[in-house]
Amino acid sequence: MKKNNILPGFGVTLGFTLVYLALLVLIPLSALAIKSAELNFSDFWEIVSSPRAAAAYRLTFGASLIAAIVNAIFGLIVAWTLVRYRFWGSTFFDAAIDLPFAIPTAVSGIALATVYSQNGVIGQFLYPLGIQSAYSQLGVTIALVFIGLPFVIRTLQPAIEELERESEEAAASLGAGRLAAFRKVIFPALLPAILTGFSLSFARAIGEYGSIVFISANIPMRTEVVSNLIVMKLDEYDTAGATAIALVTLLASFAILLFVNAVQWRFGARQRGIA
Repeated sequence: MKKNNILPGFGVTLGFTLVYLALLVLIPLSALAIKSAELNFSDFWEIVSSPRAAAAYRLTFGASLIAAIVNAIFGLIVAWTLVRYRFWGSTFFDAAIDLPFAIPTAVSGIALATVYSQNGVIGQFLYPLGIQSAYSQLGVTIALVFIGLPFVIRTLQPAIEELERESEEAAASLGAGRLAAFRKVIFPALLPAILTGFSLSFARAIGEYGSIVFISANIPMRTEVVSNLIVMKLDEYDTAGATAIALVTLLASFAILLFVNAVQWRFGARQRGIA
C-alpha cells in the first residue's frame, strides 16, 4: 500500500534534484572544460605547468592542508569545550564561532592583516622573533585557518552532543585512563565527523580569495594562491588561461575530496560492521 507522504514521490524529487544540480553545478563546471578546450594541448600544458602556476598550486594545496589539519585538532578541542562545559561567556563564544561565516571575506582579510602586520597587536611580538606573520605564506595559512575553523566546530558539535556518556563511564569503570578512553571510545565515535569537518575546511580553503588578498601581498612565486592567479589572468583578459588553471584546480580538489570521502565511508562501514 502506498503511504501518504508530505513530500512528493521519488520520481518528482529525483527529477528536481538532477535539474537543480545540473543548472547550478554541473553546467557551470562543464563550461570550464569547454572553454579550456579552445586551447590545444601544448598551450594548455604550458599554462597549467608554468613555474608561476606550479608555485600557486603548492601554496594553495599545502596551506589548505595545513589549515585543515590545524582546524581539525583545535576545532575538536573548542567544540568539546563548548558542548561539555558551561562557563561564563560560553554563549558569546559559541555565537562568535559563526563570525567568519557572517562577515565579508574582505573584512576578514583587513582585520587579519592589521592584527598580524609588523605593527599589529600580535605581529609586533612575532616579527622580533623572526616570524613574518603577514605578507607571507604563514599569513596565507592563518587566513585559511580563520575562515575554515567554523566548519569543523559546527560539524563536531552535534556529534559530541549525541555521544553517549555511558560509554565513557563504562571505560572509566573498567580502569581506562582519560587518554585510553579518548583513544578507544571517544575518538573512533567522532572520527567520521572530524573527517567531514576536515574535508569542508579543506575545500573552503582551496577556493578562498577575499581574506587572502590583504594578508598575502600576492607576490608571484611566493605568496600568490591559485584564486589570485586566476583573477590576474582575467584582469589580463586571458580567459582561456584562467579557465585552464581553474580546471586543473577543480580536478585536483575533486580527487582529494573523493579520497577523503572514500576513507570516511570505509571507516563508517567498518564501524557498522563492528556494531
